[in-house]
Amino acid sequence: MTRWTALALGLVVALPLASAPRAGAEEIGCVSTVFKVLGPDHKICIEAFDDPKVSGVTCHLTRPRTGGLSGMVGLAEDPSDSSIACRQIGPIKILEDFDPGETVFSERRSILFKKMAVHRFLDKKRNVLIYLVISDKLIDGSPKHSVSSVPIMPWREE
Repeated sequence: MTRWTALALGLVVALPLASAPRAGAEEIGCVSTVFKVLGPDHKICIEAFDDPKVSGVTCHLTRPRTGGLSGMVGLAEDPSDSSIACRQIGPIKILEDFDPGETVFSERRSILFKKMAVHRFLDKKRNVLIYLVISDKLIDGSPKHSVSSVPIMPWREE
């Protein structure tokens, strides 16, 4: 396979991934961090998702998005940094049993080797849900992470 054939094949694979909507997350907004003359600016974006197995909990993720030409066509590798904040937004009800560390949300952060995932745990002793976001590379690890906890509290409706 020639270099040009490999590049063309990479673009065919990357372009649909770059334009595909992010499954399960709703974009709240982005802030530009670095101006790029060609292509979009580098940004930090905020997205929200609701826990599919626990009603009454919403998580907000922040993470960087690489701009420029490589970011525009989906060939850039986004940085591993991310942050998570999860909150009770209504009565908390566990809708389905789940395994400790079960993946609640995930997405690719590069074409091949980097992924980000949110895992859910239940601390039964303290009656707290814990959400852990990890971004890592399959090749060398580099697990960056952030954690948020949500106490399961009664919800007063007024």
